[in-house]
Amino acid sequence: MKKIILAAVAVFGFAFTANAQDDDKATGQTAKGKWLIEANTGNAVLGTTGIYFTSSDGESTFNIGLDGGYFIMDDLALKAGLGYGSNSLTDTSVFSYRLGGKYYINSMIPVSLDLTGSSIEDANENPLWLGIGAGYAWFIGNNVSIEPGLRYNHSLNEDFTDEGVFQVNIGFALHF
Repeated sequence: MKKIILAAVAVFGFAFTANAQDDDKATGQTAKGKWLIEANTGNAVLGTTGIYFTSSDGESTFNIGLDGGYFIMDDLALKAGLGYGSNSLTDTSVFSYRLGGKYYINSMIPVSLDLTGSSIEDANENPLWLGIGAGYAWFIGNNVSIEPGLRYNHSLNEDFTDEGVFQVNIGFALHF
């Protein structure tokens, strides 16, 4: 746990230092004062602000959610997200939230650190995850990017689970 937190702090510390040396670098989609709205693929295990749907043997599970962020400096956005999901077999609802930051190295390699949690209806324990991720931002227009990436989620609630979860995501973002 300490190694993950220290690695995340080091990545963001490097990002701040690199940005301080070149303040005029980001003039496009990731410039200070811009907004970001994201929809990402999700993972049913996590409780998530992502989008997913699964159906098997009469059981359907879905989630819908979005993340939004504001660039407080060039290439660094503070983000928050909300999600809602449901399972048809157990008739269970899940409300999820996410708080964190996203830094774009060279305005095209997003690195994120965030806290994701959920409130599961009628559950004794709820998940809480510290996630770190990285990917690539492919800007397909002035305001749209596709961001495939990898993410590792470390459980902060050992009563829910003590195992981490690795994900492959595809994100779609609007920048304005």
